[in-house]
Amino acid sequence: MLRVAFASDDRATVNQHFGAAEGFAIFALDGERAQLVEVAEFPPEAMDGNETRLPARIATLDGCAAVYCLAVGASAVKQLLAAGIQPIRLDDGGAIEPLLKQISRAIREGGIPWVDKALRKQDDASRFERMAADGWEE
Repeated sequence: MLRVAFASDDRATVNQHFGAAEGFAIFALDGERAQLVEVAEFPPEAMDGNETRLPARIATLDGCAAVYCLAVGASAVKQLLAAGIQPIRLDDGGAIEPLLKQISRAIREGGIPWVDKALRKQDDASRFERMAADGWEE
């Protein structure tokens, strides 16, 4: 399952700038279905400042493979990538549902580079977990 976040104030559309987002709708997806698993909301006082609010937003997205938003600054892009989260900037925003279908199709069939990369990363992590559980000898 991939976790993907959407900067949204209504849980239905991508309509927020990453750094100023009032909240994130976080979905877990596989090749067949998508489920809303978390809604993160930020109080108005969390909107003060710029760089100081980024770490909290990025920490909220821990475990997400990507975040969709209307805009994202260079500093936020750098911090998101360092945390293993792919920022996806949409020019016009739009409904979350078609994006979920597109991601699920990519999980099944490939074709979206960040999805392919996230799936490889998950496969590598689970392989190492299996090796650790089974033990190995040199």
